[in-house]
Amino acid sequence: MENAKSWISTRSGGKLVAALAAKSKHLTAEQMAAKQREISVSEFFAKNRHLLGFDNPRKALLTTIKEAVDNSLDACEEAGILPEILVEIHQLEEDRFRVVIEDNGPGIVKAQVPNIFGKLLYGSKFHSRRQSRGQQGIGISAAGLYGQMTTGKGPLIVSKTKRGKAHRFQIQLDSTKNKPVITKDDELDEWHLKHGTRFEINIEARYQRGKGSVDDYIKQTAVANPHARFVYRAPVDEEERVYDRAVKDVPERADEIKPHPYGVELGELMKMLRTTNSRWLSGFLQEEFCRVGPKVAKEIIAKAKLGERSYPSRIAREEADALYRAIQDTKISAPPTTCLSPIGEERIREGLMKECDADFYSVATRPPAVYRGNPFQIEVGIAWSKPGDDRLDVDEKGRIRKTKKKRGTFDTEDLLGNADEPVRLLRFANRVPLLSQQSGCGFTKAVIGTAWKNYGLSQSKGALPLGSAVILIHMASVWVPFTSEAKEAIAPYNEILKEVKLALQEAGRKLGAHIRKNKRVAAEFEKRTYIEKYLPHVGIGLQEILGISDEDREDLVNTLHESMENTRKI
Repeated sequence: MENAKSWISTRSGGKLVAALAAKSKHLTAEQMAAKQREISVSEFFAKNRHLLGFDNPRKALLTTIKEAVDNSLDACEEAGILPEILVEIHQLEEDRFRVVIEDNGPGIVKAQVPNIFGKLLYGSKFHSRRQSRGQQGIGISAAGLYGQMTTGKGPLIVSKTKRGKAHRFQIQLDSTKNKPVITKDDELDEWHLKHGTRFEINIEARYQRGKGSVDDYIKQTAVANPHARFVYRAPVDEEERVYDRAVKDVPERADEIKPHPYGVELGELMKMLRTTNSRWLSGFLQEEFCRVGPKVAKEIIAKAKLGERSYPSRIAREEADALYRAIQDTKISAPPTTCLSPIGEERIREGLMKECDADFYSVATRPPAVYRGNPFQIEVGIAWSKPGDDRLDVDEKGRIRKTKKKRGTFDTEDLLGNADEPVRLLRFANRVPLLSQQSGCGFTKAVIGTAWKNYGLSQSKGALPLGSAVILIHMASVWVPFTSEAKEAIAPYNEILKEVKLALQEAGRKLGAHIRKNKRVAAEFEKRTYIEKYLPHVGIGLQEILGISDEDREDLVNTLHESMENTRKI
């Protein structure tokens, strides 16, 4: 056998051995090194677009509109402008749609337009510690990338600032280098808006109504943003649906704060020590962090066994670790809450009343709390409607009257369901609706963990309560702990769950009191109906017994009716 192998190798001049080696599936270290290269963030998300909410055509349509509307609302509010937002969906083919979002915001300067819409992880809010809808600088550019991948066309943007002219850009996204390529740059002599931005993109998508749809998103956004006006044109009937604003005041702009010592980890602390402009360690603690004054700084340095005049840039890893542990061991006041801009109880009530016709509204707001050094605030609103088409009201004279319920003009789907269905849960983070992954959201776990039977709603173990009701939960925070980059669910941190449950219980107590009162009123109305029904018969019986005239009988019946009303008032 060995002689045969030797003869073959000799006869082929070693070519057979070389061919066998070439067919080997194993690589050498040098071959592996030759294939390695840097991966841009655009390439990564182009291959893993499901991480950003582009899982399927239906969800891609929603994510595209959501990211653009969020940017429009943020821009308008930062400029102190009452938002006027147009959303249009035009069906081009069976699976091709053109999405248009236009706002009356401050506009974007010409030099920044290509980067904002054509470069992932480019923005001004990632390092900012104040409440805003966008945080990562990835959403709207990812929508443009998705459109380019599915239709071959990049986004078209028109923007105009108050003092400049309108510019129209057509861009393509270079995913290899993560940078925009401008294919068209025109200056428009006239544009119908004095200032604002228009974003157009062709995408592969699927339009479908129902829960979690674009229609549902627009409606919920109108609830959480009652200061905004939305004009929405759906692709099916081309009907223009207008969601007018309920309030005419722009929300107060949140202030930016410095990081809180409790929210900084050791690696970040070491980075801050290397890059600070402070000369002394004491000044570093006071200038780089909030809620750290001279007394607290001195206490931290003493616990770390360092000197107040130590050079921050020369502190070694062991000393930084001691400083970090000293910070965690020192009692420091909670961060300021001026960085938050909650919706407010009155606005939540106005938003719910504007978009769902209920019998009762209950709103509760918790005081600001902190998780991992980040301030946040929880707000809850409940809209409840008595089952059936009729409701009982008490008029100005104290009389019980039955009235018909009214429905909204532009209801694509009634937010209030039937009494035997689970309540509708509306989840919001920084005024943005969360429409997917409800079962994995911390808000859902908090609602399920609340004993709703105490507040008049039936509930099975481990399920949402049943009833014709809407439960709105809003979290305002400088950094929302989403479970993924798609920003669809809130992580169930214990600090957050506790605050949500307390807010739900506070609003639930008001609801329970109203339901109990409503049951008493209903029982009284039923009894009064019976009495009113049989009072004429009582009058006839008394007339036969007492032998009185028809006129006296009518007077007697009226007297009994008045006595019944007086007794009810007492």
